[in-house]
Amino acid sequence: MRFRWLTVLCTMMLVLIISACGAAGQDEATSEGQKTGSTNTSTTETSQVKKVNTEMGEVEIPVNPQKIVGLSVVYPEFLYSLGIVPIAVQNYHEDFPSYLQEAFANTMKMGIGRTPNFEALMEAAPDLITAPDWWSKKDYDQLTLIAPTVLLPQRDDWRDELRDMAKILDKEEQAEKVIQDLVDKEKVAAAKLDKLIGEETVLYIRVMEKEIVLHGENLDRGNFVHKRLGMNPLPNFPKDQTAMSVSLEVLPEYNADHLIVQLDDETNPEIKKKFEDMLSSSLWKNLKAVKQDHVYMVGGKEWFNLGMSPLADEYVIDDIVATFEAKNK
Repeated sequence: MRFRWLTVLCTMMLVLIISACGAAGQDEATSEGQKTGSTNTSTTETSQVKKVNTEMGEVEIPVNPQKIVGLSVVYPEFLYSLGIVPIAVQNYHEDFPSYLQEAFANTMKMGIGRTPNFEALMEAAPDLITAPDWWSKKDYDQLTLIAPTVLLPQRDDWRDELRDMAKILDKEEQAEKVIQDLVDKEKVAAAKLDKLIGEETVLYIRVMEKEIVLHGENLDRGNFVHKRLGMNPLPNFPKDQTAMSVSLEVLPEYNADHLIVQLDDETNPEIKKKFEDMLSSSLWKNLKAVKQDHVYMVGGKEWFNLGMSPLADEYVIDDIVATFEAKNK
């Protein structure tokens, strides 16, 4: 580990030396140009820079960055929704969700360590790094040694995060179109679901390694299911709760007409075993939705960023509608 960090630090110092030499050379060229009555300004956008306001103050970035890194699992999806394929990203699952696999075929995966993989970042050689300040502020100084780094503020709504990123990249109109297109898609889906199940209740369950989580309507995932798609929550779900961790024994108290069930990671053997034990339990078998075959299994990694990204939300809309249509014809 000591050797690895020594390598990283040495490489960073080399980057600084090269940058300083390059800057000195550029100053000499500029001075020479002034002597001859000409300017030495590049005509390509990739060499032009602009100043943007960030959480760390004013930062100089390329006008048209070609190799962008998105730190945190949500930023890569923001970038792609704005028409940009990032050069490297942090990833929670081993594989990208299906809606990104083809587009991200050549995108470097750096894992999801709380501290970025600096060696991988230097290998990617980005010309811009983007990250939320709450995730990467502690690493800002190291990141800026690799490339100009933009830290953006934490927001309660992903739409505001997308707008912040779009402003940095001069893609505000595209961001607004992404947001409006999703609103239109939600309305169409909500109308279809209302025809399928009407006033019947829906409960969204997430099976994790150590717990079963029930999602209410007050935040992200539950908000998407119940408020944006209009599916009725259970009347006895606590109004002040965003989500609840429960045991299987408590689950019958929340006996909805329809159950949306997500395995947090469908490749995790402990999660799979936990769910298999649930399926064999009489408590599970006696649930109203189970008896009526109104249990809808949904993807783990595809639903991972639900309520936090336009791409995940768009995928989930299609997934929910198709799944409910298959069982409620």
